[in-house]
Amino acid sequence: MRVYYDRDADVNLIKSKKVVIVGYGSQGHAHANNLRDSGVKEVVVALRPGSGSAKKAEDAGFKVMPPAEAAQWADVIMMLTPDEGHAALWEDDLRDNMRAGAALAVAHGLSLHFNLVEPRSDIDVFMVAPKGPGHLVRTEYVRGAGVPSLLAIGQDATGNCHDIGLSYSCANGGGRAGIIETTLKEECETDLFGEQVVLCGGLTALIQAGFETLTEAGYAPEMAYFECVHEVKLIVDLIYENGLAGMRYSVSNTAEYGDYTRGPRVIDADTKARMKQILTEIQTGEFAREFVTENQAGQPSFKAKRRIGAGHELEVVGERLRGMMPWISENAIIDKAKN
Repeated sequence: MRVYYDRDADVNLIKSKKVVIVGYGSQGHAHANNLRDSGVKEVVVALRPGSGSAKKAEDAGFKVMPPAEAAQWADVIMMLTPDEGHAALWEDDLRDNMRAGAALAVAHGLSLHFNLVEPRSDIDVFMVAPKGPGHLVRTEYVRGAGVPSLLAIGQDATGNCHDIGLSYSCANGGGRAGIIETTLKEECETDLFGEQVVLCGGLTALIQAGFETLTEAGYAPEMAYFECVHEVKLIVDLIYENGLAGMRYSVSNTAEYGDYTRGPRVIDADTKARMKQILTEIQTGEFAREFVTENQAGQPSFKAKRRIGAGHELEVVGERLRGMMPWISENAIIDKAKN
């Protein structure tokens, strides 16, 4: 596995390019601001007319252009809109407007790996995928650090795609922490699996089930929140810094013994078998097809699940308890007014 750092890249390559960031959400605001702060003088944000993000981008000092117009101008176009919109964005705005020799970039390989976007043969295609949400990509950059990133080359029409992608990633802060070379397939399939089984789907389901088990047994929801939600960060921080063994070194013997003896009763062989089935659904494209169909139908199930999740007692109790801890908001990663 090849890992690159700032010393391995020529950041002047991306500084000489006209760069378009399509979208100004979590990743979009981070990439746009990081590239500009790294010395890329011509950074434009592309948004559809009427976008609610336009004012945020303009307030941050960026010129905002429609995607089709921006595509005619750009040397590098980074698509940072939601995956489900990539196909329409490519077909309607980018495909016929990008100049030969320009580069199309993404921060996640789904739309390219599953052929929702099929690039022209005369353009470069690369992926720069920071391994963290955009708000973290920006805050780490501002404090002089960076988020580890992945680099993959999808199509090298100019013979210079790898160098441009590496330069872009370093300007975004990735070279400060390490840029790992991979493929679109590997990034896409492992990323989807991690999100669904551990980071988002698995973790949130475990937290919610734990909270419900305690409250249904008659314990105060505030106590359930502290034990099953609030303290997750404390444990994850220890794992992040020192691995599983380091976390176990830090906690009590009681907690460590419970870890070894009760954890495997929750996450058992049947759980792992279901994980393997989810991975198969990702690898075969079943999940991608399901996701596309859901979006084509107007996201009825997606929106219903979002609404139900936001109304759960865990969220109500959590909002009240977080209001009692002002240090959380003082160091907030997310500011919805800006990003």
